[in-house]
Amino acid sequence: MLSKKIDRPQILVSLNSTYVPTGQCDCDGGDCACDLSPLTELSSNIQLSLGMLETEFVRVPNSQIMNLDDTYSICYGTHHKVAVLNQSAIYLLNQFTHPQKLDDIAIENPSIDSADLQTAIQELYQARLIAPNNNYSFHLNEIPETLTAWLHITDRCNLRCDYCYLPHVANDMSIDIGKAAIEATFRSAILNNYRRVKLKYAGGEALLCSPLIKDLHLYAQSLSKETDIILDGVVLSNGTLITPEMIEMLQTLNLRLMISLDGLSDFHNIQRSYAGGKGSFQDVERGIKIALQNGLIPDISITVSGRNAEGLLALIEWILENNLPFSLNFYRENELSASYEDLQLEESRLIEGMLAAFKVIELKLPNRSLLGSLIDRANLSSPHKRTCGVGQSYLVFDYKGQIAKCQMQLHKTVSSSATEDPLSVVRQDKVGIQNLSVEEKEGCRTCEWKNWCTGGCPLATFKATGRYDIQSPNCNIYKALYPEALRLEGLRLIKYSYPLNHS
Repeated sequence: MLSKKIDRPQILVSLNSTYVPTGQCDCDGGDCACDLSPLTELSSNIQLSLGMLETEFVRVPNSQIMNLDDTYSICYGTHHKVAVLNQSAIYLLNQFTHPQKLDDIAIENPSIDSADLQTAIQELYQARLIAPNNNYSFHLNEIPETLTAWLHITDRCNLRCDYCYLPHVANDMSIDIGKAAIEATFRSAILNNYRRVKLKYAGGEALLCSPLIKDLHLYAQSLSKETDIILDGVVLSNGTLITPEMIEMLQTLNLRLMISLDGLSDFHNIQRSYAGGKGSFQDVERGIKIALQNGLIPDISITVSGRNAEGLLALIEWILENNLPFSLNFYRENELSASYEDLQLEESRLIEGMLAAFKVIELKLPNRSLLGSLIDRANLSSPHKRTCGVGQSYLVFDYKGQIAKCQMQLHKTVSSSATEDPLSVVRQDKVGIQNLSVEEKEGCRTCEWKNWCTGGCPLATFKATGRYDIQSPNCNIYKALYPEALRLEGLRLIKYSYPLNHS
């Protein structure tokens, strides 16, 4: 029992812990787990009060606590939200290590104001840090609400990025094939009970076909209205062709914009140049400014490689100054990029570059959660079992209407837009890329980060090891960075002081 008055318990959480910037879910890989529905649910959502004398509550399993400073700690785990607790809240939480009745907790904590105590217990419950003993269940929901379709509307591109996996030939999707792809997506959404459809207009450089984007998305909007399925859309662009007219079109269609930017000046140019060799940074910077000047905030996707890791610090500083959402994604070797050995991720160099960028973020913490955007495919805000939607809730249409499981294997098609339910064919395919549950991956099952990392990109793992059922080759990098990413979130929550009941 506490014998003296203590500080009021504080439980701080992200205002929106499930938000993930466009850049994370629509980066070069474009198939992350951000569309997976969060995770853990209480079997009953009751309003707690200290008058519930006979109900026992217990601290949920698998929670971890990491100290931030002398006052605050960050609490994270498989079954609850990421939260920051002060020492009084940690003390209160630890009292639920064994089942406790709420009335007993009140008796044992006379130094805490009864109203503050009731609020704190309610917030611990809402954050899923405590739950009714023997009367709750937690599960990771592997059935997302969103079916995502990647529409590869063109092979053409004005850039020749060294890590690109496409051959760049003059092939565009026709309007009829595009409409058929959208129809197939909505058919699968209906047959598999999806509430939302997300369309990603990609290439090549998608804005080379901006009239096609307009026509296709207008058609998708009509199907959305007809089927009562919510529609989301994003255009993936290299940013070099943006005009005010294009921005107006995107805004009219309610389309979001993702732009690839890998560094400032030469750190970008060294891996994203025009076909003739000229760097593209100046044109990308101009495109971003045009978007901002016309009221559209683009998400920035950063591909981190061995070439540009040292430039991350300056880039992140620039992004934060412009208040842009962003994501950091690791380079993935492919058949066309394998000859560029300097793109490879050397562990110590990459970690050093990422940590330097984290230091900049610490000095300029944004008023938004970064848990889903700081480290490659990891989404630290929502535990899940699979790294991405590939093979589960994801369709990739090539310009001919053929369907692949992953855009990085666009040539390995398994179905077509003519199929009644192409998603069922994708799910049943056992030949191509296999997006296994983290529980099936050697080296992952007992890792404390397994439900955030989920073993990394399956394609990258297979290329490095010849197996899908094993941990990522980037495992050491991830483990070095995750605690620092959580620390940044904790400091951000303290800075903006988000009480849980405002989330």
